[in-house]
Amino acid sequence: MIWKWKKNKPTEEAEVISIASPLTGACVSLEEVPDEAFAQGAMGPGAAMIPQEGRLVAPIDGKVVHLIKSHHAVMLEHASGLQLLLHIGINTVSLKGQGFTPQVQTGDQVTVGQTLIEFDLSAITSAGYPVITPVIIANTAEQQWQAHPNYGNAEAGLGTIMKVSLPK
Repeated sequence: MIWKWKKNKPTEEAEVISIASPLTGACVSLEEVPDEAFAQGAMGPGAAMIPQEGRLVAPIDGKVVHLIKSHHAVMLEHASGLQLLLHIGINTVSLKGQGFTPQVQTGDQVTVGQTLIEFDLSAITSAGYPVITPVIIANTAEQQWQAHPNYGNAEAGLGTIMKVSLPK
């Protein structure tokens, strides 16, 4: 679908990409993330998810361009060039991969709903880390992607938590 966003109202002419829910849970504002870099948008625009289960799925069709060594985060790239960072929890890099089981590797092609990483919610919370998961547009410096979040409950791989547009 091609749209142009003008003062948050679509008119025809710009590309809009729908971002499916990467988790089952609630989609909330980045401002709710207890990490200043994410909450203030320094990492890029987007939304965050509060997961109810430990399964992260692909919210777009694309390529795994980077699976973080500790398996707590992954970056995907859509055919349009849009890059999404999916970061499970806050400061979970400190777990050094414990509680995270990747189901993909860098270079893999993925489709919406495909499992990317399984993770142990209780192990993360027991270790004292928040499980809130930022979903960030990672390459806004190269292209002026705009995020239009859709807050509320969603099921992994279904629904739309955000529409992303690239004005032409």
